[in-house]
Amino acid sequence: MSYLNKRIDRLLKAKRRRLNMADVQAIDIRPHVAPVYYPMLDDIAAGAHTIYNLPGGRGSAKSSAISLQIVDGVAKDETGQSNAVIFRAVGETLLDSVFAQICWAIDQLGMSDMWNCTTKPMRCVYAPTGAMIMFRGLDKPEKLKSIKPRQGRFKYIWFEEFCELPGEGFSRSVIQSVMRGKGHRPIVFRSFNPPISRNAWANRTIAKPDRRAYTIKTTYLDVPPDWLGDAFIEEAERLKEINPRAYQHEYMGDAVGSGSDVFENLIAREITDKEIENMRMVYQGVDFGFFPDPTAFVRVAYDQKTETIYLLDEIYKKSMRNTVLAATIKERSYHNWKLTGDCADPRSIADLRDNGITCQPCRKFAGCVQYRLRWLQHRKIIIDPKRTPEAYREFTEYSYKTDRNGEVLPELVEGAEHTVDALAYALDGIIYARYSAA
Repeated sequence: MSYLNKRIDRLLKAKRRRLNMADVQAIDIRPHVAPVYYPMLDDIAAGAHTIYNLPGGRGSAKSSAISLQIVDGVAKDETGQSNAVIFRAVGETLLDSVFAQICWAIDQLGMSDMWNCTTKPMRCVYAPTGAMIMFRGLDKPEKLKSIKPRQGRFKYIWFEEFCELPGEGFSRSVIQSVMRGKGHRPIVFRSFNPPISRNAWANRTIAKPDRRAYTIKTTYLDVPPDWLGDAFIEEAERLKEINPRAYQHEYMGDAVGSGSDVFENLIAREITDKEIENMRMVYQGVDFGFFPDPTAFVRVAYDQKTETIYLLDEIYKKSMRNTVLAATIKERSYHNWKLTGDCADPRSIADLRDNGITCQPCRKFAGCVQYRLRWLQHRKIIIDPKRTPEAYREFTEYSYKTDRNGEVLPELVEGAEHTVDALAYALDGIIYARYSAA
């Protein structure tokens, strides 16, 4: 195509876009937004507040409501002065989350031919006016200084997964860095699935009285069921049945605990011999150690129907040689049962095999540690303190780190995870079956 033809083509496209501006003003986003958010949309239209807090459980469609409002608001400003910037704590998460969400909103409103969305740089530009939606990760603070639109100001600022930020003060500094001029009052969205801890800074922040803020807490029950699909609802109901506490947190968006305990799904009670007689799904795992870390062996049963884990027996000792471990397993007549060990210690696995114990290595993949922890947190874990005292101690001591202000950090305290790891190895085939196949 010649330069002249390209020029003509661009002019024709621009003309079509200008003609479409009248249609844009008539777009109504409400058919695409769950009715529970209509009062919020009215509040935004009235200019009643500047901060909109949207804590909510999984599947509550809060991100959909925000993305539609932003796309609609940017497009309907014919001056092109209204822009938006969307933040997440980690830049690598932008593409598959908020960027994809904005593209979805554009498509839902039938405006795909009027927006140019690119990943390098990551932005969506509204062709008729030149206004844009920008995306930034907050893990590289030095790049915040360069955030400014080509024209106008940021009318919308959206913090997705607000709770992942270092604190409220950090978000205020970010807002200050992107505001331009006196009297500039952007609309700020703060959406997140509430952390489990009632004392988490994000939960405390939105609980504080603030005349500037409008808060709406939603769940998947506020969304038309056909929007979610049967599979989503069935999964939610399944979790409600097997782990009500996890259901309240993940799907209902409730802060249900202190948040520092890793296993709030733990049940300490007697496991009777009669119960054990009826258990068929029995597994064994070992986390190798010597000193100062102990060798930790656990024997467990798993009820797939109720998704309940039972810790039945343990071997736990520092300075234990693999030959002694093998002998102890034989003494308890456990040598005919499947045993899985840490693949990071092939020499110890070989030692057990040389001593008559069939031991196989566990499987590990990128991200599998986080996956297995989440998997275990979603099951009932029954521990008899008399049968497995060391496991009981470690499971109850295993916790997240806290800062000097008592804030729960996304880091685990080391030193109480030996039986936890052994349990994960024991259930290796069950935990990672779906994960490794994905």
